[in-house]
Amino acid sequence: MGIWDRFSTMFRSNLNDLISRAENPEKMLNQLIVDMKTQLGKAKQQVASAIADEKKLQADAEALRKQAEDWERRAMLAVQEGKDDLAKQALMRYNEALHGAQQLHETWLKHRSETEKLKLSLRQLNDKIEEAKRKKNILLARAKRAEAQQRIQETMSGMSDKGAFESFERMAEKIEAQERKAIASAELQEEFEGDSLIKQFEVLEYHGTADQALLELKRKMGVLPPASGEKAKQLGRGGDVHDAELVDDTGQADGTTHG
Repeated sequence: MGIWDRFSTMFRSNLNDLISRAENPEKMLNQLIVDMKTQLGKAKQQVASAIADEKKLQADAEALRKQAEDWERRAMLAVQEGKDDLAKQALMRYNEALHGAQQLHETWLKHRSETEKLKLSLRQLNDKIEEAKRKKNILLARAKRAEAQQRIQETMSGMSDKGAFESFERMAEKIEAQERKAIASAELQEEFEGDSLIKQFEVLEYHGTADQALLELKRKMGVLPPASGEKAKQLGRGGDVHDAELVDDTGQADGTTHG
């Protein structure tokens, strides 16, 4: 398993554990960012070690290449001096060093390719962490909005409970019933404490007064003739009684003149 696979597995495990225990979204997100940075730091150390190994392979391959060059130069020197045996031995060392340098060079090339992949993954991981930090505030805002919506729903559910309203209506009906009883008691007490005969005459007198007022209004409008006392007053104001007509109760003249 590669370094990136180990990091991903470890991070997913920690993430799932945090989510399962999440109670405070802000606290959880902050902890996730901290864990991401911690894992990134560990990954950087491992990538740094891989880069160091790659550079050592490169240096070892270069050192063997130089050794091969040195043995080749020594072999040429031995040939110039006419010492073929030394030249052969130098060539053997040359071939060994050259072969080792070639192998190390190939190993270094493969390791360098893997190291470049690790560096790319590390950069991607760092970018994702920076993006997560930017998104944290947005996620927190969404979490707060979801929490507010949940509280609103709970409040609406509580308001849909008609128990309190029904109790209020029953109390209002009870108070109205008490008011009606109080009025009835007052009327009953007045009925028994007052003089009923006087009250009956008061009613009659009231109706009499109303009828009298109606007659006076009709006389004033000319619908009915004036009363007897009023007629005498009019005749007295008019001068000679002989010039006036006598009007009976029906309002017609009797045709008698006085001379």
